[in-house]
Amino acid sequence: MATVSHSAAASHVGKIRSNNQDSGYAGRNLFVVADGMGGHAGGDVASSIATKRIIEADKSYESAQDAEFALQAALIGANAQLAETVFEHAELTGMGTTVSAIIVLENEVAIAHIGDSRIYLLRERELSQITIDHTFVQRLVDSGRITEAEAMVHPRRSVLMRVLGDVEASPEIDTSILATLAGDRWLLCSDGLTGVVSHTAIASALASGANAQDVADLLVKESLDGGAPDNVTVVIVDIDEGVARTDSPVIVGAAANPLAFGEEPGRNRALRIPALRLHPVRETHFEPDSQDYLSELIEEDARRARRRKATWLVGVILLVLSIVTTTILGYQWTQTRYFVGVDGSTVAIYQGVQQDIGPIKLSSVYEDTDLVLDDLRVYDRQQVEQTINAGSLADAVAIVERLKGAIVE
Repeated sequence: MATVSHSAAASHVGKIRSNNQDSGYAGRNLFVVADGMGGHAGGDVASSIATKRIIEADKSYESAQDAEFALQAALIGANAQLAETVFEHAELTGMGTTVSAIIVLENEVAIAHIGDSRIYLLRERELSQITIDHTFVQRLVDSGRITEAEAMVHPRRSVLMRVLGDVEASPEIDTSILATLAGDRWLLCSDGLTGVVSHTAIASALASGANAQDVADLLVKESLDGGAPDNVTVVIVDIDEGVARTDSPVIVGAAANPLAFGEEPGRNRALRIPALRLHPVRETHFEPDSQDYLSELIEEDARRARRRKATWLVGVILLVLSIVTTTILGYQWTQTRYFVGVDGSTVAIYQGVQQDIGPIKLSSVYEDTDLVLDDLRVYDRQQVEQTINAGSLADAVAIVERLKGAIVE
C-alpha cells in the first residue's frame, strides 16, 4: 500500500514584497498551499484564514470520494469565513486567496484547486502539471488566442478568474481523484516559484534524489536566485510503500503567525491606511466571471488578431523588399560583365551575362562591330558563336582586335 513517507514545507517572503501573503501546510494526510491577494492589508489574512480552516480536514477517510468531498467542503467553508471576516472588517474588502490542496489516502490522492497556485506530480522522472490555472491568460491560451510563451509576458498574467474571497458564496472549485504510486513525488507551490523557476529546473530539483526538506529549500533558493519578486511557498510530498513516517505537521508562511488586523470594526481602516505597499511590485488581483470580462476577452482576441495581421504584413513587406533589393543588386552586378558574341552576321560586344531569367534578359548589345562573322577563321567563328567571356570592357575590345588581326594574317 503506497502512502506518505516524507513531507516538507518551506516559504519565503521573497526579495521585493514587505510581507509574506503565502501560507503552506504539510500535515498527516492533508497538504495545502494558499497564495493571498489584496495587497498588504489583506493577502496574508486571507491565506492564513483559509489555510487554518482547511487544516480541519486533515483526518482519516473511508474512501477517496469522502476525502474529495471533505476538501471541497473545507474550501467552501473557508470562503464563507473570508466573507464573514470582510463583513466585520471593511478594510479587508477585496482580499482573497488561491488554494491548492491534496489528501493522500492509501493509493489515491484527492485534489481541490482554485486560483493559480499549482500541483505537480513527478513520476519516473517525468514532471506533469496536474492543475490548470484559473487566470485570464490561461483562458486565452486554452482558446488558442495566445501561446504559452506569450502568456508568460502578457500584461494581464496576474489577473485571476477564480479565488476564495468575499465575491462569490459558492465559488467553482476543481476537484479530482488520481492514483498515486510508490516513488511518486508531489509538489504544491505558489506562483512565486513557477513565475521564476523553469519547468525543467523544477523537474531537475525534484528528481535530484535529495530528501523532501532539502528539495523544498532548494526550490525556494532557486526562486530567490532568480530575483523572487513574489512570495514563494513549496510543499513536497513523497509517496512510498512500507516506510514508517516520522514527519510532524508543519505550517509555514502567514498561517504560521497570529492574525494581525484590527480588533474593532470601524476603526481598522484608519489603522491600516499607512500600511501601503513599500515596493512597486506586480499585484495579483481577481476579476469575477462577467459579461464585461467576456467582452474584454473578445476585444483581447481582436487586438491579438490585429497585431498578428500587422506582423504578417510587415513580414511580407520585408520579404518583398529583400527580394527586390537582391534582384536589383544582382542585376547591377551582371552589368559589370562583358562578352563577345554574334549579332546577326557580325561580331558584337555584349554587356551583361549570357543567362536570362525567364523573359528578363540579362545582356544587351553594347557595341556592334563591323567585323563580319564569315570573315573569321573557322576556329575563331566557333568561339564567337559560343561567346567569349571578357573580364571588362577593355578585355572585350582587345578580343575583337585580336579577331581582326587574325583575319589580316
